[in-house]
Amino acid sequence: MLLQEVAAYMKVLHERVAGIDVHKDMIKVAIRSPGVKPWTRKTGIFTFRTFYGVLREMARDLRRRGVTHVVMEASGVYTEPVYYALCEEDFTEVLVINPAHAKALKGHKTNARDCARLAEYLECGLLQGSYIPPPELREVRDLAGYRVKTVQARTSEIQRLGKALESVGIKPGSVASDITGKGPTAMIEALIDGERRGAVMADLAMGRARTAAKLADLSMALEGRFTDHHALMCRLHLDRIKVRDAAVDDPDKRIKAKAAPWQPEIDLLKTIPGFGDTAARAWIAGIGPAPHQWYATSAMLAS
Repeated sequence: MLLQEVAAYMKVLHERVAGIDVHKDMIKVAIRSPGVKPWTRKTGIFTFRTFYGVLREMARDLRRRGVTHVVMEASGVYTEPVYYALCEEDFTEVLVINPAHAKALKGHKTNARDCARLAEYLECGLLQGSYIPPPELREVRDLAGYRVKTVQARTSEIQRLGKALESVGIKPGSVASDITGKGPTAMIEALIDGERRGAVMADLAMGRARTAAKLADLSMALEGRFTDHHALMCRLHLDRIKVRDAAVDDPDKRIKAKAAPWQPEIDLLKTIPGFGDTAARAWIAGIGPAPHQWYATSAMLAS
């Protein structure tokens, strides 16, 4: 049975509620409250701009009208200022729901109908809110997301460096697993500085790379048609990689400090094979320290 049909027969659980349809520059707000006649309901539709001061005034206005429960569909970053403005007031409940849980019928979708539909479902108790992390955990999530993007950018820069070397027949990646390790980086720096003798550059290898077979392979891998132009491109790539390294280190330190309150949960996650500090902190930031409160089954969490 559709939610619309269910709502028509269910008892109203919350007397004064509001449904909000969120957009970038404006929101539509539907307020459902008792009608003039007994057992009737009325709907008022209002429009507000999305400047934060206006949103705070909207929240205060809803409370003045006696609204106790508010719901909105998740709309990415546009939802956040609306949600946090509402949280500044003492509503009984502010829900952010998955849009798939309250789809409009085809051909009946408008902004006013959307927010009114949400309010109708909410007053009957048909909607369940999604997990919204507290502000301190949200900070960890933002930093973890930034770290992921920075690591991806660093990886892309390393790939470009590898392609620049491959294009001139220089193949340290065929011998060394990481072309940005200390030894391979020293070899590339030597190339940039004008060294062209493979054996001399191979002698910069460190650790397990200093076997006779590895040194012989490196000596051959480091000879190619390397010119001043290729030296310039490698210099640009190496400098950018160093910048990315520093950009990863800073959020790592901040994430560690901000995630300290959830260290027991992080330590528990690290008992899973493959989970280290970085993965465990990102996991806590993503689903919180008590996901069982929001996800009834492991399948729901995974989806």
